[in-house]
Amino acid sequence: MNENDIRRYASLMDELGLSALEIKDDGLSVRMEKDKQAPAVPKAETAAPQQAQEEGRFIESPMVGIFYRASAENAEPYVTAGSHVSKGDTLCIIESMKLMNEIKAEEDGTIAEIFPANGDVVEFGTKLFRMV
Repeated sequence: MNENDIRRYASLMDELGLSALEIKDDGLSVRMEKDKQAPAVPKAETAAPQQAQEEGRFIESPMVGIFYRASAENAEPYVTAGSHVSKGDTLCIIESMKLMNEIKAEEDGTIAEIFPANGDVVEFGTKLFRMV
């Protein structure tokens, strides 16, 4: 592995929003980690006053991928802050390895906040929505 390979992997980490990457190749193991300091995050879309932020249940990403709020670029989003949803309703799509995975509501409720922006890379466990 040479310097160009390492730079390529570092660029890939930035592109995918990864905080760590481990590569094993021909008996050589390289682990790269970013500074633990979190980057600035855009303000979440919210339908409730700020003091009510901790109430409700968080819906987290079950995978690494790209977060999409709608089925197509010019389509209406599946949900917005304040939307009432029923169990089984599609909330968003996460594209992972060229597959479009629908994320569905596991219970009835109201979407209070949407955290990632359309097109953001999300990791496993990233908070997507707060539902009350």
